[in-house]
Amino acid sequence: MTIVLGLTGSIGMGKSTVAAMFADAGVPVFDADAEVHRLQGPGGALVAEIEAAFPDTTGPEGVNRTALGEAVFGNPEAFKRLEGIVHPAVAHARNEFLKANADQPLVLLDVPLLFEAGGWRQVDKIAVVSAPAEVQRARVLARPGMTAARFEAILARQTPDAEKRARADFVIPTGGSMDATRAEVAAVIACLTGQTGG
Repeated sequence: MTIVLGLTGSIGMGKSTVAAMFADAGVPVFDADAEVHRLQGPGGALVAEIEAAFPDTTGPEGVNRTALGEAVFGNPEAFKRLEGIVHPAVAHARNEFLKANADQPLVLLDVPLLFEAGGWRQVDKIAVVSAPAEVQRARVLARPGMTAARFEAILARQTPDAEKRARADFVIPTGGSMDATRAEVAAVIACLTGQTGG
């Protein structure tokens, strides 16, 4: 029986780093963001549909994420239309991943909007990555093209960190050293699989 662990966390909390630690430990990882990039990349399965819904947002490189972001930013109706295109395709890819890894004791679904998009219903356990607010802010504002206003707008769309932590089965702190975080990941894996070391 495979245990499906959902991994989530607010922007800048270190989710990608933690997902990589699970992968390094031998846990199969489904990365929802990477799947979206693949579907929207050059020759991606969703490029034509996105272009039809949002003209001039794609090109030879696939979806122009900046143009698409501008087309839906601050427009809930457009955002919903985009989600209606993207979510079913990602759900299909996730189901294929789960089928392919049905013999594994533990798999990880790396889903940024696990609570916001209802993905929490499809997992057995939830792990949330969390760091102090000032660490999160510094990490995010160091990203290219990020502004304080954009950061606040993203935060406003995400379930608050405190609520995520309250709803989680495991909280993985990422405000300390990489080794400390890696030890937390190992502890979660051991707890869920009954395996130690590795």
